[in-house]
Amino acid sequence: MSGSGFNRGLQAFWYVMLFFLYAPLAVVALYSFNSINSSAVFAGVSLRWYAALFSNETILHAFYNSLTLAITSSIIATVIGTLLGYGMYTYRHRRLGWLVWLVYLPIVMPDIVYGISQMSFFTSISNATGLFNLGLGTMVIAHVSFQVPFVALLIYSRLVGLDSMLFEACHDLYANGWQRAWYFILPTLRPAIVSAFFLAFTLSIDDFVISFFTSGPESTTLPIFIWSAIKKGVTPEVNAIATLMIGAVFGAAAIALAFQYVRLARSQASD
Repeated sequence: MSGSGFNRGLQAFWYVMLFFLYAPLAVVALYSFNSINSSAVFAGVSLRWYAALFSNETILHAFYNSLTLAITSSIIATVIGTLLGYGMYTYRHRRLGWLVWLVYLPIVMPDIVYGISQMSFFTSISNATGLFNLGLGTMVIAHVSFQVPFVALLIYSRLVGLDSMLFEACHDLYANGWQRAWYFILPTLRPAIVSAFFLAFTLSIDDFVISFFTSGPESTTLPIFIWSAIKKGVTPEVNAIATLMIGAVFGAAAIALAFQYVRLARSQASD
């Protein structure tokens, strides 16, 4: 096969992959505007399901829980993950490679295994001490625990990409620890920290499995509500919820991508 033929084949494969990635999402969004209660026949454009959505107290409560969970856990995970990523970079030459392995492990672990282990952990503590009853608090802790590895590895990769001479220059200028953190490390890491926050937010708002196992009766989130609702069939109202969640994830991902572009542009400008 010639080089041009190979390139055309590669482009066709790329477009086919994009189609199967985004066509299902487009179908969900289309039927969320259906004027009739059907996910098979499209009878016209209507906003009735969105209106029903925002007048449903159960859905609004689930939305409030999802937003509270995502924002709270993302802030905590960003702070802890940033400190952990900096620690991994600082002590990377002291035979602490196993620490990177331990941080990486939760990322590749199946969600259902991680969710069941979190549920068993909180239930054991609750039975023994009366603390950590399943609810929004345990969901925040569980979400932070699986968000931190993503944040830490993102910060670590940013620090590894820096010129080590910059850190030595701070020492030569007699900057103490707080001055190095405030005037050099935080400004340098700001795009990566912002990207990490939106990545953690996206992971949290999208999560179902871990939320399902660590939630209580009053802490239903939107993914859990959708899972309960589809037992009765996929309605246009469920499609409307899914469309709003798709929009939120796309928005967070676009903002994170914009910060990465800014970071890359600044890095190229400084070279």
